[in-house]
Amino acid sequence: MQNEDKLLEDFKELLKKKGMKFTEQRAIILQILFSSDGHLNAEEVHDVVKRDYPDSNIGIATVYRTLSFLEEANLITSISFGTDGKKYEGNKKKHHDHLICTKCGKIVEFVDNEIEKKQELIAKQNGFEISSHNMQIFGICKDCKSK
Repeated sequence: MQNEDKLLEDFKELLKKKGMKFTEQRAIILQILFSSDGHLNAEEVHDVVKRDYPDSNIGIATVYRTLSFLEEANLITSISFGTDGKKYEGNKKKHHDHLICTKCGKIVEFVDNEIEKKQELIAKQNGFEISSHNMQIFGICKDCKSK
């Protein structure tokens, strides 16, 4: 609960700095993403809202606007699927990379310290200071390969 309280306080402060109001709707959407173990698109977030917060009266347009704002504020990150849209996750997780199935959209998170070290070495060899990075590997998952 302490992390959730800190998240909401940070969110309120960010909204204040941007001259925006804190609303329960925005807080609900943020909490959904940070409590999810997976990656959700806007429609899936809206489905969770309807299921878990039926009295909140949050429409799909509010979900899209809020997701856009949260991503711009670096509170969430997204993985783009081109014309198929985006999937979102809270960015308070430890750094990880993604394997993404191009057939079913399955996303597998992984961490590989050897890859991380190699990226640092490549950056150093090129006089480059890394501020952040995002690795997404696209392919076909084992379930889709066996179909």
